[in-house]
Amino acid sequence: MRGISILDMAACLVDLTQTAARKIRQVARRTLRATDHCGADRGTQLALAMAWPQHLNRDFRDVEFRNFSQNGEDGILLYLFSLIGHGNRRAVELCAGDGIECNSANLIVHHDWDALLLDGNPELIAKGREFYSQHQETSRLGPTLAAEWITVENVNQILTKHGYDDAIDFLSLDMDGVDYWILEAIQLRPRLIVVEYNNRIPADKSVTVPYKSDFATDDPFAGDGFFGASLAAFDKLLDGYRLVGANRHNTNAFFLRDDVLPDRSAVPVASCLTSRWAQHQQRQWPALSGHAWVEV
Repeated sequence: MRGISILDMAACLVDLTQTAARKIRQVARRTLRATDHCGADRGTQLALAMAWPQHLNRDFRDVEFRNFSQNGEDGILLYLFSLIGHGNRRAVELCAGDGIECNSANLIVHHDWDALLLDGNPELIAKGREFYSQHQETSRLGPTLAAEWITVENVNQILTKHGYDDAIDFLSLDMDGVDYWILEAIQLRPRLIVVEYNNRIPADKSVTVPYKSDFATDDPFAGDGFFGASLAAFDKLLDGYRLVGANRHNTNAFFLRDDVLPDRSAVPVASCLTSRWAQHQQRQWPALSGHAWVEV
């Protein structure tokens, strides 16, 4: 039998190395996909939810984690619902994108919530439907995802059409547009509301963009910042609610209905504009203030 030459052996080693590298990359990709939305698994979250009721006034920065939310909203929401109870476990999210990276997804996947996820982009809605139809926890009965362009004139009809016009525990708005006017029009009275506010606007300014049913903004990170409303505007609008905090980057504010968890005190608007990111953003206000803001 002819012996194996050094060159043959070297070629075999190269082939084995390349095969091993491919296998490693495949495993890595599977691992990343499996853990992409696992900042805190269900068991960890249940343990946290049992411990948190002993800590009524925890700083939101101490409870943040991200599974599906853009920032640490998943942790804050779990913390608050561990204090006030999950209630009917029903949520509505306006401009939820694909419904995967949004504020309701962790509650849906890990805590058996029902939700209506709305967005104006049909392609994103299709992506979200595919995700929830394939996910082990939601494949039997997932959230309702619907492609809808939301306006002041139709928002309540849309909620009624999909059966979410009553007994809602959680409402989330992240429209990067006429959020103030939509929130003003909504007839729901959920126990908890989360709104994205424009942190470029100082705490003493109660302003919003003017209402246009077809309002659309550029990417809020790349655009000129003329979208949404100030936190002071939302705070004035939400009569019967109190501001209880914001995420650590100061982009999303949390409002509890006044009859819910009354021992958790309100916080001033200015306290939700102190992060490094908010301070950086507010450098844009002198230039941004010249836009056609509406005082409210």
